[in-house]
Amino acid sequence: MSVPTVPPAAARRNRPGARDLLDIVLDADSFTSWDQPVVRPPDLDPAYVADLAAAAQKSGADEAVLTGAGSIRGRRVAVLVSEFRFLAGSIGIAAADRIVSAIRRATAEGLPLLAAPASGGTRMQEGTPAFVQMVRITEAIGAHRSAGLPYLVYLRHPTTGGVFASWGSLGHVTVGEPGALVGFLGPKVYEALYSEPFPTGVQTSENLAEHGLIDAVLPPERLPDIASRALNVLGGRRRGFPHVDAPGEEQQPETDAWTSIEYTRLPQRPGVRELLRFAATDVVPLTGTGQGESDAGLQLVLARFSGVPCVLLGQDRATQIGSTPLGPAALRVARRGMKLAAELELPLVSVIDTPGAALSKDAEEGGLAGEIARCLADLVALQAPAVCVLLGQGSGGGAMALLPADRVIAARHAWLSPLPPEGASAIVHAGDVSHAAEMAAAQGVRAIDLRRRGIVDRIVPEYEHAAQESAAFSRRMGAVLAQEMSVLISRPAGERMARRGSRYAF
Repeated sequence: MSVPTVPPAAARRNRPGARDLLDIVLDADSFTSWDQPVVRPPDLDPAYVADLAAAAQKSGADEAVLTGAGSIRGRRVAVLVSEFRFLAGSIGIAAADRIVSAIRRATAEGLPLLAAPASGGTRMQEGTPAFVQMVRITEAIGAHRSAGLPYLVYLRHPTTGGVFASWGSLGHVTVGEPGALVGFLGPKVYEALYSEPFPTGVQTSENLAEHGLIDAVLPPERLPDIASRALNVLGGRRRGFPHVDAPGEEQQPETDAWTSIEYTRLPQRPGVRELLRFAATDVVPLTGTGQGESDAGLQLVLARFSGVPCVLLGQDRATQIGSTPLGPAALRVARRGMKLAAELELPLVSVIDTPGAALSKDAEEGGLAGEIARCLADLVALQAPAVCVLLGQGSGGGAMALLPADRVIAARHAWLSPLPPEGASAIVHAGDVSHAAEMAAAQGVRAIDLRRRGIVDRIVPEYEHAAQESAAFSRRMGAVLAQEMSVLISRPAGERMARRGSRYAF
């Protein structure tokens, strides 16, 4: 998903209000309001009562948030939309009551939830009682997510304070409006407190996306498409999974280990991007950890293969060559995907294709070894069905981090090794890397060797090698992947996990 440039101030002034946004995002005439008339306490300060009346006159709304249900491309969803023209979209007790009520109703009705905040945060006229509503709203969102229901967030201009620090930051998928001011402390407040302006360019949707805090930056007109694709995947468990047919295994001529390794190092060999391009639908890339880190070496994607939805963690070999090897941040992105799959009860697909994890000062200080260990622990304990794809290169701990799964499928020329063969040769032969080919043969790294050991369950053919048939190979792998997922889904979690933990006891 692209990151648009920041729009000029005039465009910011013309951003859609709450009702306009509902018209843009929801199917025509599908919205039904859930809002009840607001009842105010009788002892409100007269000045605040006047502010409320003026806000209602200005905005045409009775509070700073509208709630209800509608449909996006025919799928019913619950919606929470801020009306910024009502006291800067601030959240007081009445607004919080409305939000919590809508979230709980969405949970009870089993509906996915789309939130579109635009708010200055807590309503200062109501003080601390309004401030603590963050807790109530967060609890309701947590219960909705715990019920396995998707939660999508669209951060509009501006979203700051307690709104950004609660329901604005808890989405399974989070998208920002182009050029939107999004941050914890509003820049005007910062300048008033510290007598200097806040650094420019920090509190923008684009900067948050660049730093892995949100998944994309998109204009409102593109929301129906991204929301529909995301819900096709995230809501897949509740709609059931299709039966998938795929070609069975076939006997292929054996190739020596070094030839396979050389094939997997060809620049033209298809990787995770080609697998998604040729074999997947409803692809929704997610960015970063959601906590300020990203790594281009790993793709975190929502997708469907032959109609079967999944969360995919894909090592992107093409970006790891040269100065951007797979680092600890990539594995933290992977762990975000594992959590997503577990929470929404979706199959997890891990795609291994790496020349090796980073060997650097930054990687060591960033906790690479610990992240490998935590990935292994998370995958072994993951309740969701898991399929691992050995797509090409499988070198070292970076590959091992994504290996534990219920089923492991491998491309014909894929391989898995403790180190690149040159590294193994250097260890065994006193620094001499010229024995790499014989080391690869001796270590049993080939897909066919792994199949005989039970490390791999199924091999997908390559005719001669995948670089010669990129699209056909990717579609073949996608069909096998979908079939494996569709079979796993019907098996009890206890049965699957018992095998997952014990399969390497040779």
